[in-house]
Amino acid sequence: MVSVLGMLEERETAARVRVEGLREEVARLAGVLEAAEIELDRRVIAREELVEALAVSAAETTAVTGAEAEQEIVPSPVPGSIVPAWRGGLPVTVLAPDYQQILGVVEERDPTGQGPLKARDITVKLGLGTTSAKVEGVRSKARRLAERGWLVQETSGMFSVGRRPVAVPDAVPSA
Repeated sequence: MVSVLGMLEERETAARVRVEGLREEVARLAGVLEAAEIELDRRVIAREELVEALAVSAAETTAVTGAEAEQEIVPSPVPGSIVPAWRGGLPVTVLAPDYQQILGVVEERDPTGQGPLKARDITVKLGLGTTSAKVEGVRSKARRLAERGWLVQETSGMFSVGRRPVAVPDAVPSA
């Protein structure tokens, strides 16, 4: 006759094996999820770059009449749209929503006197997590904002509030 203690030990061993198997499966799935997120981010960035390149190409091939040149058109934001160079009087609303959110996080931090933010801090404040793909996506967008004069990038790679006009060749923002 099998002892009760022996039966309990067998069941405990079986449960332990099942738990270890599930832990391995969770670890494997976490790796698969991270790889999928990286792939998604790469595809989003590729699409944004393509849209920007096409917009620049279309702007270069379109002839502008004298009357159209005198009118100042404020572009409406579209996800994946180009980031125009900052100039006085240009509203933040010309930026795509992702860029507006990044700008908002940095501007929100500045009045409190807490200083510049790292890309990782911006990513966390946006609720995107801390995966390297998400951080790099935010860093790329923050750099683009800094290149166009919407933010200031410190030598340490941190970002702070600051508007400055930048020289734009032929007044066509580049990607």
